[in-house]
Amino acid sequence: MTTSPDTLPTLLAGPILRRCEAHQLTLWLVSSRKLAAPAVLLNGTIHRPTVNEQQLGERAFLYLLNVSAEQLLTDGAEVFFDIQDAGESLLAGMELQYPGKSGPSLIWQSQLGKVLHGSCRNPHHHSADALVAADTLLSQGSDERPALLMLSGDQVYIDDVAGPMLHAISQVIALLKLRHEDFEQAPVSGSDKLDYSTHGLYQRAKQLLPRTRYPAKTALWRWYINHPIFTSSIAENHLVSFAEMSALYLLVWSPELWHFVDIPKAPEGLGPKRLAQWQKEWDRLLAFRAGLGQVRRLMANLPTYMIFDDHDITDDWNLTARWEEAAYGHGFSKRIIGNALLTYCLFQGAGNAPEKFSALLTQSADLLQAPRLDAAALDALIDQLLRFEDWHYHLDTSPRLVVLDTRTRRWRSESNLAKPSGLMDWEALMELQQLLIGQDKVIIVSAAPMFGVKLIEAVQRTATLMGGSLLVDAENWMAHPGAANALLSMFMHRKTPQEFIILSGDVHYSFAYDVRIRFRDTSPNIYQITASGIKNQFPEKLLPWFDKLNGWLYGYFSPLNLFTKRKRMLIRGRRPNGERSKRLVNQSGIGIVDIDPSGTPSRIALLHADMSETEFLPPREH
Repeated sequence: MTTSPDTLPTLLAGPILRRCEAHQLTLWLVSSRKLAAPAVLLNGTIHRPTVNEQQLGERAFLYLLNVSAEQLLTDGAEVFFDIQDAGESLLAGMELQYPGKSGPSLIWQSQLGKVLHGSCRNPHHHSADALVAADTLLSQGSDERPALLMLSGDQVYIDDVAGPMLHAISQVIALLKLRHEDFEQAPVSGSDKLDYSTHGLYQRAKQLLPRTRYPAKTALWRWYINHPIFTSSIAENHLVSFAEMSALYLLVWSPELWHFVDIPKAPEGLGPKRLAQWQKEWDRLLAFRAGLGQVRRLMANLPTYMIFDDHDITDDWNLTARWEEAAYGHGFSKRIIGNALLTYCLFQGAGNAPEKFSALLTQSADLLQAPRLDAAALDALIDQLLRFEDWHYHLDTSPRLVVLDTRTRRWRSESNLAKPSGLMDWEALMELQQLLIGQDKVIIVSAAPMFGVKLIEAVQRTATLMGGSLLVDAENWMAHPGAANALLSMFMHRKTPQEFIILSGDVHYSFAYDVRIRFRDTSPNIYQITASGIKNQFPEKLLPWFDKLNGWLYGYFSPLNLFTKRKRMLIRGRRPNGERSKRLVNQSGIGIVDIDPSGTPSRIALLHADMSETEFLPPREH
């Protein structure tokens, strides 16, 4: 591994196109040196952006560059851009342009005619990376460019990290001298004491992660007091520090730092079982790394929007009030969650709506000035982040795009703290309704599907009744009666849109539903479109059985539908590539939705890594 700062490229990650509107353009990047006076060139014209700088380490500087003007971008016009510092291009030689283009470019579109969307990108999963396929699609240049890329959760997996990836993270921390911090109520005093040797690999769930101090009760039994707070079964290498999480983002979004890490294929000190696991993960990470140049090009040419789900922070994040009680009541677990939320803010959230984050970014920039993060200042910032209620956002496009925060404003169960919380509380749902009133068409982005697979929801409900909601990730819109009823009432409100498109992810399989209100002549048209995952899949042998049983038990004519919370809704599954009985697709892919001017999807499809497509055809008429 080379550690000399002279050999590092200036750009370590990015540029990523973030929020784009007629009057503003936001670019995100990380450089290995402090930029003197960055400028953004649009079709050759120099613009001086508002610059927000965050020093992640001695050799890592995160920048948000926001260019604003009354008429900055013209609707539908291609704009070529460059980023310069001290008169020199930072993008020269990076191969960010598509064939036949002179450089990276964007096309801002107020009319959303085509949208790419997806979630769940796990670097060491065996499936291929569908973002590479999306880049290939754009490179062909034969179709209209999508208006935007919507990433609806699990852009990173803080809680599920491969052994070779953790090894790479440790080297990136040392290479860039990322900021270390002190811990409280932890087995180690600080992040510089974390064990990255082979003896520490795959051991964090047992040796490092915090545990509760109260008995865990279920309907059937009483658990022991000292059980894990972080309940994921794959938390063997769960990240804990701000430096680790920053390094992970740099490694999953850019190929640059992979040239400076050395990952052995057969490290000494691992037992046979762990060595086999390491080598399997090593092979998958090599394939993942090979596509990162294309992923970087895609996000440099396509406005990219993001929202968190659980794995961006940790599995079961805020799933129940009892989990919150345990997680935020322990100093170390609160720090882990806070670090994940801080990195989300800097690497994802702030680019969605920069004007919302000015105070938080000022506070974080002050914190990151110090060579070692001040524990009291970091905890104060984490408290601010946990109180922050403005992670959601919307775009005034046509249709209006409304992106929901389904994680931090939960409707907690009033009957039992261990029951799943509603994904949004009453106040948040009423704010959503206000955004919808007066619109004739809308796209809603909800990390979890609003209308999911009923059989799987029934399994989750059964597990919840037995006290096992954390074991089955029982978080769906129908799990909480108050949130479910408020949501369904919103669709039936006569002043809300006639055309709804709901984009979701989370579940690691894909499907599309056409939804109408029963017994009503003027029902809105609702389309639930789930694309998951970009690089992840549901257990291959299990999903076909769920698909068949769901069709038998909750099909179009099934009377069991009358006993569900959705009994007022008529839900019809679309047929992948016209298949007669199959409704669920278990193959990694990126969602493509073509939208006609009325707000109705004219085509719903998945683009897979091998460039094949699955098209969801409308249900047959009965």
